[in-house]
Amino acid sequence: MIELQRQGQTALVTLNRPPANAFSLEGLRQLRQTILELDADANVRALVITGNGAKFFSAGADLNTFADGDRARALDMIQAFGAAFEVLADSRLVTIAAINGYAMGGGLECALATDIRVAEQHAQLALPEATVGLLPGGTGTQTLPWLVGEGWAKRMILLGERVDAATALRIGLVEEVVDSGQALERALALAQRVGAQSPDSVKACKALIHAGRNGVPRVAALSQERERFMDLFNGPNQREGVNAFLEKRKAAWQ
Repeated sequence: MIELQRQGQTALVTLNRPPANAFSLEGLRQLRQTILELDADANVRALVITGNGAKFFSAGADLNTFADGDRARALDMIQAFGAAFEVLADSRLVTIAAINGYAMGGGLECALATDIRVAEQHAQLALPEATVGLLPGGTGTQTLPWLVGEGWAKRMILLGERVDAATALRIGLVEEVVDSGQALERALALAQRVGAQSPDSVKACKALIHAGRNGVPRVAALSQERERFMDLFNGPNQREGVNAFLEKRKAAWQ
């Protein structure tokens, strides 16, 4: 289900399970393992995730998995969803979702776990789990309110409201909307910009941005902010960055 390509310092993961790129247990485990391996590779700075085809980013879970009421299978699936998307959210990489179509249920939760979301104008986004007697168990109930506020999260989760790309942009669910067929190109272009930033700085900044979401009190987070600022002086990239700027050249990051 998971196809991996590398383009310089950017890794491209394509969800490929026709017809709707729905997640299987094996696919979720493969996604988690792929992210862990990329996270450990210092040559990779950014990760772009997209769906195969022109219609679906991902339709989420394959509901056939839950049709027979097998609790053990359901437990395996929901644990795999959480494990994959938590690893994605916590990755040191800058992660970008190129939403090329429908992002439903676990498909949207996958996109929610990334840092930046680019949606094509025909995309549709929803968390419709309550419609089938379930709930968004791949971090959706926690991540969506953080991004769009409690009101819109309740509309989407409690009312099953589907939003189009324009609405998603307006409420902060995605950062950019592009023409149909252009999300991947735009996401890859954004990913290239990561290379201009210090890897040490990016890692520290991402962790600090997530601090509030992870329950760190503001006073403690502000203290950590100053500590991480000083920590950057312990490595060579801070000196390289400043000197490159003063010398009007491109920084050579380590």
